[in-house]
Amino acid sequence: MRLVSYKSQDGWRSGALVGTTVYDIDLALVTTRKKGLGEHRTTRELLIRYGSELEDVAAAVAEAVETVPAARVGGVPEVVLGPPITDPGKVLCIGLNYKDHVTETGRALPQHPDVFAKFASTLIGPYDEINCSNVTENLDFEGELAVVIGRSGRDLSPEAAMGIVAGVTVLNDITARDLQHRGTQWLAGKAVDASTPCGPALVTLDEVGDPQNLNIATVVNGEKVQSSNTEHMIFPIAQLVSYVSQFLNLSPGDIIATGTPEGIGAKRTPPRWLRPGDVVEVELERVGTLRNVIN
Repeated sequence: MRLVSYKSQDGWRSGALVGTTVYDIDLALVTTRKKGLGEHRTTRELLIRYGSELEDVAAAVAEAVETVPAARVGGVPEVVLGPPITDPGKVLCIGLNYKDHVTETGRALPQHPDVFAKFASTLIGPYDEINCSNVTENLDFEGELAVVIGRSGRDLSPEAAMGIVAGVTVLNDITARDLQHRGTQWLAGKAVDASTPCGPALVTLDEVGDPQNLNIATVVNGEKVQSSNTEHMIFPIAQLVSYVSQFLNLSPGDIIATGTPEGIGAKRTPPRWLRPGDVVEVELERVGTLRNVIN
């Protein structure tokens, strides 16, 4: 199943993407499963209520496609998509998690995951403009796989960690390098408002297959600038979820971005900074593609 957030007249609502058409999940559930209308609005609220019943939610959506015309919202070109989770409680990011990226930065291999945070206000939709050029002259790209938590969990072993994962999505950890390196903390460069595209969909693990074997690439103006596979992570997804759960209670809708491979603009000669008019795409195999224009 592919979960999305779409813009309605009264705010963000949770939808399912079937082919290129968005269906309202609330309407699908109330009609096919007799759930109370309005039990959830956002995708995070959906996960809170049905995080352990996603197979049934998927079945309800499949049934609604055939029997509930009112659940159809529209095709992707006519529907405004936001980040799959518009209201996360936590947006956590892992730095230096691909060996080739660590090498290009000149750092030593990490002994433990390097964790930093963003805010919900950084997130934008998969096709939104990135309006950061007035904040920084050193705007950079970082294509990543992001994990979305589906059920609460704390103190999890790596073996148990994937049991609380709802699925994965695509995230571009757009970074203002000059702000990032003004101090010893990365927050300023990583948390610019409306800087982080995410989506197009949260794809559940049953549809993704093995998330630890997915091709990932970043393309700028038609040129591939990053190309790798998630098998090259230093700390695999299950280990990352387990590690974070040792000091934080993970909740439905929390996001963990798992790091970027080599090829970032800052480490090119000369550096390749994003400029107004540039088109940045991040593609994750079997998950989807972000496409954003710099403004």
